[in-house]
Amino acid sequence: MKDLTKKPKIVVLIGPTAVGKTKTSITLAKRFNGEIISGDSMQVYRHLDIGTAKITEEEMDGIPHHLIDMKDPTEPFTVAEFQKLVRKKIVHITEKNALPMIVGGTGLYIQSVLYDYQFSHAVENIELRKELEQKVQEKGNNFLHQKLMSIDPDSAKRIHPNNVRRVIRALEIYHCTGKTMNDYKAQQQKEMVYDAVIIGLTMEREKLYERINERVEMMMEKGLLEEVKWLYDQNIRNVQSIQAIGYKELYEYLDGKKTLDEAVSLLKRNSRRFAKRQLTWFRNKLNVNWFDMSNTCEESEKVQEISDFIAGKLSLK
Repeated sequence: MKDLTKKPKIVVLIGPTAVGKTKTSITLAKRFNGEIISGDSMQVYRHLDIGTAKITEEEMDGIPHHLIDMKDPTEPFTVAEFQKLVRKKIVHITEKNALPMIVGGTGLYIQSVLYDYQFSHAVENIELRKELEQKVQEKGNNFLHQKLMSIDPDSAKRIHPNNVRRVIRALEIYHCTGKTMNDYKAQQQKEMVYDAVIIGLTMEREKLYERINERVEMMMEKGLLEEVKWLYDQNIRNVQSIQAIGYKELYEYLDGKKTLDEAVSLLKRNSRRFAKRQLTWFRNKLNVNWFDMSNTCEESEKVQEISDFIAGKLSLK
């Protein structure tokens, strides 16, 4: 009989884009009988393959992967939904005597799973919500977004004006609690739900940026423009998925607002900036055990070191 009072053991592998999470995760999953849950908020979308650096079947090398290709590009995907889905997956994987491994780079989404955050009905004001929805009908999305910008600029910068549901949610939280969304989440009880070991991969900034630039070039060679054009031709616009880096920049090219070279240059710059934000977020918000992957000549030794570290932390053989 299993001791149901014990917290399930999980491994979390995080790090900035292009640092080498995919390859490392496969090696670790093979050693520990792991199944991988994508911790990337954009890999849930079908047809967004190249731009999200979605793992291929060949790269999976037989390791089960979850939360990939679950939604159409027009559908929303929330942190609360991610939390619910991942926690179900963790139960199912654990019941098979396999090790759940969350791998990805969307910090808030991963944090929502690890800690006891309550999203759904913690704060609600249905009347206010209806009133704000009416304002959108009367004055447009930008009016509401500017209102959010004036009281909660951090959330406003993070939420696209066309993501009306999230804009309204942020305003609702502020109205009900007097706190911004970040402050409201920070006050919640941060008790770890799982017996988790959090591994972070990092790299010297110059080398990481070089890898990011090379990855963008490789994505273009693999057909990123054609992937984006297919979405563009389906008239998929003003939705959450298309705000992902790699898609919004090439939409500007397809709209005739930028040359292709300008769009690709912007894509590289935005990817580098995103990597920097990821590292800052992880270091400030999570208790991460960092491993430097700068020396690619020692990569296999470093992965072995990570593997031994996990085994020791979780008492796994």
